[in-house]
Amino acid sequence: MIFGRILSEARPSVWDMSLASLPHTRATAAADPAYQPSFEELGTPLSEVTFCVVDLETTGGGAEDTITEIGAVKVRGGEVCGEFQTLVNPNTTIAPLIQVLTGITNQMVADAPSLSASLPGFLEFARGTVLVAHNAAFDIGHLKRACADRDTPWPGNQVLDTLALARCILLRDEVPNFKLGTLAAHVHSTVEPNHRALSDARATVDVLHALIERVGSLGVHSLEDLREFTRRVPRARRAKRGWADALPAAPGVYLFHHDHPDPEAPDGVRREVLYVGKSGNLQRRVRSYFTASEKRARINEMVQIATGVSHVVCHTELHAEVTELRMIATHAPRYNRRSKNPHRATWLRLTDELFPRLSLVRTVTADGVHLGPFRSRRTAEEVRDALHDAFRLRQCTDRIPARQDGSPCALAGMGRCPAPCDGSVSPAAYARIAGAAGAAMAGDVAGVNGALTARITRLADAERFEEAGQVRDRMLTWAESLRRFHRFTALARCRQLVATAPVEGGWAVHVIRYGRLAAAGLARPGEHPPTFAAGLVTTAESVPAPSAPLPAATVAETECLAGWLERPGVRLLEVDGEWSWPLHLAE
Repeated sequence: MIFGRILSEARPSVWDMSLASLPHTRATAAADPAYQPSFEELGTPLSEVTFCVVDLETTGGGAEDTITEIGAVKVRGGEVCGEFQTLVNPNTTIAPLIQVLTGITNQMVADAPSLSASLPGFLEFARGTVLVAHNAAFDIGHLKRACADRDTPWPGNQVLDTLALARCILLRDEVPNFKLGTLAAHVHSTVEPNHRALSDARATVDVLHALIERVGSLGVHSLEDLREFTRRVPRARRAKRGWADALPAAPGVYLFHHDHPDPEAPDGVRREVLYVGKSGNLQRRVRSYFTASEKRARINEMVQIATGVSHVVCHTELHAEVTELRMIATHAPRYNRRSKNPHRATWLRLTDELFPRLSLVRTVTADGVHLGPFRSRRTAEEVRDALHDAFRLRQCTDRIPARQDGSPCALAGMGRCPAPCDGSVSPAAYARIAGAAGAAMAGDVAGVNGALTARITRLADAERFEEAGQVRDRMLTWAESLRRFHRFTALARCRQLVATAPVEGGWAVHVIRYGRLAAAGLARPGEHPPTFAAGLVTTAESVPAPSAPLPAATVAETECLAGWLERPGVRLLEVDGEWSWPLHLAE
């Protein structure tokens, strides 16, 4: 049996492969002319959709406007399946102008059924269809209001507006306006609209079919694609939606890229990655970039300049999430906002010298105690201030020799520094202060929490509430930073952890070594997850032990793994090493 894996000596991992080797949507489609997307991939084919084209006539009485006639034509695959027509007694008079316009008089509707009697028949006729109307807001709005007034549930049919569709498809130099009569004449309808419900519905059918025929050459073959035309998706972006057709409906990573001519490149083209994303369903996610649901300005700009989409199929969604992080770190795409520079972070270091102090640094070294990395420099400064509130560490940056002959600073006069610069504290006594601070950074945080709580109480008793609020916020930042730090360092210390969780299609199995995803696989139904996991372990990446407190991966990846392990339903199969939380972390 061949197990899904991330790394092995026999073949490179998906995140170490060059971009040119990844499956490319446009190239794949061109190279395989026999490729035939499934109906699920295409959406709902228009030939399989039953449309119910409806038109209403009303009394024209403003707020009291009510229905006087319902006409509908049901069509499927270009063929008429049935028609529905009824006059409706509005229980009110019809405006004289409306009588002249429609030809429907008060005498004609006097013996007609009421709307309460007519509405159920129409709803049954339209059951399971896509409702179509010209200016659908008017007709469908009246029908919904009629249902609401009679406590009848609206069936929730999808709605298509031929007016909105025509405005997106036809050009202004083709038709002077988008009235139904104008469009019917333009498409050479066999029925002339005359403000009678059934005649207008028949004319709308001809308009609908002409519009569908018009967009068929643009690759619109499904109901979903047709609805997108009414949402005013830019033509240039809509034209690229075919890129998603060749992508699988599987978890993985997608890469939008732009090809630049480059004579020095092996094939004359240099490929720039613009954006990297992940999804549990690659095809559905990439297709969404070419619809009206995508409203982010930066992403719309990215789609406009992209020349293609590459993809990597992953075994599990966690595998896809980790692959995304690694590819973003590798390619640093200009349209990705996060995780582009995972190694540029701020750490807090308790220096290793005679009189240690707290210092903000960019890298972790072998000496000193480190805490981080922090999401921002401001957060690091807040944590540093919390430690200064709890421990009387010096805050100056000078190196203090063993023989002190300096003068004390202002903080010493305020009692916030033991003044090692003038010999007020011995190296041994200062070492005890620094040791307590280092212990708090490395494990037990109760001392900091207790000191900050006491200070908040003193400030509140003195009615210095604004300052008390600042210390409270600092305490919360400290607690969250410590939780984050110990959450990923706990995984970084663990030699190997194997876990599984039920997912659609089987069991997701992951091998984690020193905080790095070393292997991922999907045990299908019928496969024994522990046996599958044992095979996966043998092919997993060899991960050397990292230097503490760093994991063998980026902190973002290790946090991602920690989040997955904490999800409901995850089961541990093996833990080789320690995976634990330090004392008082949640206090």
